[in-house]
Amino acid sequence: MQYICNMNKKGESIPVSVSLSGWYRKRKTVGRREPVNKRVFYLSVQVIVNAMIIGVIAKVLVYLIDLITNLSFYGKFSVEEASPAGNHLGWWVVLIPIVGAILVGLMARFGSKAIGGHGIPEAMEKIILADSKIPPAITFLKPLSAAISIGTGGPFGAEGPIIATGGAFGSLTGQWIHISSGERKIVLAAGACAGMSAIFGSPLAAVLLAVELLLFEFSPRSIIPVALACITGAGMHILLFGRQPVFMMPSIPVPTNGELVVYVLFGLLIGVVASLVSRSVYAIEDLFEKLPVHWMWWPALGAVAIGVVGYFAPHTMGVGYDNIKYLLSGSWSMGMLLSLCLLKYLSWSVSLGSGTSGGTLAPLFTIGGALGALLGVTAVHYFPGIGINLATAALVGMAAMFAGASRALLTSIVFALETTGQVNGLLPLLGGCVSAYFVSFFFMEGSIMTEKIKRRGVHTPDSYEPDILRGIRVQELFTRVELEKKENFPAIYPTDDAGLAAEMMGKYNVDTLLVIDPAELAVDPGGARRVQGIITSADILEYYSRQKQKEHMYHSPGRTRRMLVQGRRLFKL
Repeated sequence: MQYICNMNKKGESIPVSVSLSGWYRKRKTVGRREPVNKRVFYLSVQVIVNAMIIGVIAKVLVYLIDLITNLSFYGKFSVEEASPAGNHLGWWVVLIPIVGAILVGLMARFGSKAIGGHGIPEAMEKIILADSKIPPAITFLKPLSAAISIGTGGPFGAEGPIIATGGAFGSLTGQWIHISSGERKIVLAAGACAGMSAIFGSPLAAVLLAVELLLFEFSPRSIIPVALACITGAGMHILLFGRQPVFMMPSIPVPTNGELVVYVLFGLLIGVVASLVSRSVYAIEDLFEKLPVHWMWWPALGAVAIGVVGYFAPHTMGVGYDNIKYLLSGSWSMGMLLSLCLLKYLSWSVSLGSGTSGGTLAPLFTIGGALGALLGVTAVHYFPGIGINLATAALVGMAAMFAGASRALLTSIVFALETTGQVNGLLPLLGGCVSAYFVSFFFMEGSIMTEKIKRRGVHTPDSYEPDILRGIRVQELFTRVELEKKENFPAIYPTDDAGLAAEMMGKYNVDTLLVIDPAELAVDPGGARRVQGIITSADILEYYSRQKQKEHMYHSPGRTRRMLVQGRRLFKL
């Protein structure tokens, strides 16, 4: 598409004619991007290669966590899967998380403060403010600090650090190659979600995570590379971790209608708790910021809670994926459920609020699963005929907690399905997660993912809506004006959309565009082009404002209004 600025190099007005088309093609102009082009192919190749490397990094991170866990709690040099829960250190166990947190604090102080947190908010901030540029040091410091934090007993999952590391690696490669900031955002999101897919073997949930939390868009140019990266990450999971679902559980039955109602009610309660959990994390963070000590020491202070809680409840320490499997088994003790719900929350919230390095998904799943199981046990005890499945209650609790806290609704549902392989859980998950997601908006404006950067003045989109200006053509908005003399304004075609007109106005710093008819080229190739009219920024703003106002205008049919009036009269009687 050819767009014309009627100015020569000396600033003189010139006629627009076909003989000058070559001159205009040499100029850098604004043009419509195709939904899919060769750039998407190049990005797809890049993110596939990145995803392979990130899959290996994910495996190395897991090995590193196991190595540090074995060294810290069992005194052996081994990368075998290990949990701090089986240690026999007594009160000495309190010191191990503190030592690890001191190391993390030193790495943050002399390396990069960005290694703190759970990964996704930091990636969101870089996408919005820094053209998706993450410092290269994060690629190495984030997994190392997370491995130390988790390996020394930190109650976090490996998913947050690998998401942050994958995003940092994607950003790093995006800074090496010749791409735009928009394309770098895609590479960053693809790397982050490839890391999640490599850890959990959940490619569809990873794609949805990118859409709901990282991309801030849904378009072919972004979804194709991200999907390919997530598929590759899942392939690396199969190669390096195995084919079985990460959280294997017994088969659950198809729910009845009555059971679905109960799961929706569970979701409402868990949504309220999820909001309170999110608020409490940032309240604890506020308390740490008031301490009269350097922030480098905050993780060590937070680690005191990890150690003390870990002494009384060792299973609250470490990654905790075995706790999730335990909760999904459907057979538990009440003491264990209370411990995983309350004590896990205590150690996780204090340590995360201190600014150490770790993830949120596994802790939220553990806390939510224990809460869902407690609700299920309580419901069965007081209403024996209710007939709910306790394992399903735990599954709904896990996903609903994450949906309410993160506001990643679809990610929560699909992740629970992919990591357990329980298709019969779809309806309970849908009901529980939607209700938790819904009620969370009434208790917290942001989410656990966005509140941190919101406090820094960074606004994140909370909805994805069609571009109003892309849905109307210039010919429906412009004013017909016959111009004999050519004005010094860029030109646009009547068949172009108003979004492109707004983009051109911004590029050329004008508030008026000429509207010309390209069909006249065939009629009079050598003559000057007749201007059909003009479109102004006021025309575009007026249309935009009018369309947005329609979204908040409510109309009632005449019969409905009469019924409402009669109803009010009856109530007055």
